[in-house]
Amino acid sequence: MLHKNLAISDDNHLTIAGFDTVELAKKYGTPLYVLDTDTVYENCVMYKTLIEKYFGEGSMPLIASKALSCKEIYRIAAKAGIGTDMVSGGEIYTAFSAGFPMERAYFHGNNKTDKDIAFALDCGVGCFVLDNNEEVEALEAEAAKRNVKVRVMLRVSPGIDPHTFKAVVTGSVDSKFGVAIETGQALETSKKILGCKHLVFEGFHCHIGSQIFDYEPFATAAETMLAFIAEVKKETGYTVSTLNLGGGFGVRYVESDPVFDYEKALSDIADAMDKCYAKYGLTKLKILFEPGRSMVAAAGLTLYTVGSFKTITGYKSYVSVDGGMPDNPRYALYQSKYTCLVANKAGDEKTETVTVAGRCCESGDLIQEEAPLQPCERGDTLAVLVTGAYNYSMASNYNRLPRPAMVGVGKDGDRIIIKRESYEDLVRNDI
Repeated sequence: MLHKNLAISDDNHLTIAGFDTVELAKKYGTPLYVLDTDTVYENCVMYKTLIEKYFGEGSMPLIASKALSCKEIYRIAAKAGIGTDMVSGGEIYTAFSAGFPMERAYFHGNNKTDKDIAFALDCGVGCFVLDNNEEVEALEAEAAKRNVKVRVMLRVSPGIDPHTFKAVVTGSVDSKFGVAIETGQALETSKKILGCKHLVFEGFHCHIGSQIFDYEPFATAAETMLAFIAEVKKETGYTVSTLNLGGGFGVRYVESDPVFDYEKALSDIADAMDKCYAKYGLTKLKILFEPGRSMVAAAGLTLYTVGSFKTITGYKSYVSVDGGMPDNPRYALYQSKYTCLVANKAGDEKTETVTVAGRCCESGDLIQEEAPLQPCERGDTLAVLVTGAYNYSMASNYNRLPRPAMVGVGKDGDRIIIKRESYEDLVRNDI
């Protein structure tokens, strides 16, 4: 199977973490998100262990709120002893309400409002990752009003092209995120931070993109950042203590995707950085990573009930399901690849080539096109694999459809971790 937590049972059903997905669909209804919470925890611990091994004590991973934000995720991250990165008041509130230790929370985003900044400070967010001069000024003003010191990092654009899909490239000079090193603006903003009485300048952040299977861009970004840190030291006499290298490590969505060796990637980055420390006369820094989707993606899948199978003679075949772009908009947005299979016929040969279509009144409501699939019929359970990241977090109520429930599975059994929305929920804020 695509990932080690997936298997086929003796009765030919797809299982995740040993749980029969067909039975889960019957018990909880569809559409249904299923999350292997033990795998999420194991991934958190794996990253924490490797990052400490190669970058030293105090270095750690941050779980990405934007990939999947719910109370259970923050409880898992807290138990694993790692941090989190977040980009909105809603994500901050979710983590805070789950009891996450907010000193390990890092607040990102390219347009933090005054309200966001005040709320983050009220919740005890540990560090602000500033994106531009206006945020520097706004945070300094709020901190001065409260007479508090605030830990900050500065997001910079290192000018690295990771050769991935354009919509998920974030580290180029022409980006809405951060200030560019190449133009000299990053140095000027660094000086601005150092001139603020209430901001404690911890370090720099960069992020080059997402779903990257090549190790080299990460090492190149690390080298670029250390060269810049040395420049800041030379210009200002100040040496930061922390470097956040972001993330973007790839995840296998389909069999043709390569297997990414996370330990080799981290080891190669550490080797490249060790050479740069010596080259630039820098002492080792605390290193943060944002592994993002690779912590949660493969831990999840989505279950649907098949409504119809139709073939347009001379054209194509369609399988329609009871979900679609409201619970997984990524194919409509990015043409993202997914593996689909009929969960109650999981071991059968995929003899059909189909377009998996959702139920929305929208021609673009598709989950996959030209996908291999087992023959299926009304009432079968269709599974879409590797949906733990950017599915629930991007879900909507388009066509006034309630968002699905999420079930956690693991050694503690199966349990609801996010309730299914009701029709009453849909009109709750209507006047």
